Amino acid sequence: MARMPLAERRRQLTEAAIRAMTRDGVARTTTRSIAAEAGVSLSVFHYCFDSKQALIESVIETITDHYVQVVKEAIRPKTTLQETIGAGFQAYWDHVTTHPGEHKLTYELTQYALRQPGFEHLARRQYELYRDTYGELIEQLSRSMDFELRVPVPVLARYLAAMTDGLTLNFLVLGDDAACLDILDTVTDHVAGLVRAPKGRGELRDQPRRTRG
Repeated sequence: MARMPLAERRRQLTEAAIRAMTRDGVARTTTRSIAAEAGVSLSVFHYCFDSKQALIESVIETITDHYVQVVKEAIRPKTTLQETIGAGFQAYWDHVTTHPGEHKLTYELTQYALRQPGFEHLARRQYELYRDTYGELIEQLSRSMDFELRVPVPVLARYLAAMTDGLTLNFLVLGDDAACLDILDTVTDHVAGLVRAPKGRGELRDQPRRTRG
């Protein structure tokens, strides 16, 4: 069997850990069960990850990357700013409704990290990652559509991270997809209202709210 590069092996084990933790829960998932899920020996696992903390951090980053790549693709400039923002939110929401187990796992990882002595920094890292990811997406959109914001990027990034985090949990508990989509429409309008065009250009936000059947 050809030797797999370390980075690729880590990705394989991380994806196996996500499947195992989604199925069995964080507390019940062991290094042995992850190795079995990935089809490798336990020694291979320990070669790739020197601690459970390192594995959990990799899991958090990988789950986030799963939907970030989809959102980045979706927010390529559309006809209007609102359409572009709405497409980004829709792409995120499609991931939530298609992969609810992964999103449930993110909340379980938060609680696990907060309750496990020595793991608390992983919960902070998780939410810092959400904030930083939104900051990068806002900067990407700002560059591609040439607009300025009425509020600092870090403020909007924290707001959007808190909003989507709470809305996702609300959906996972209540399962009201239609209500959540209406909220995302409202947030889309709000975010578009925080944008101003550079001098010499008109406002970018005059797009009527879409209606749902």
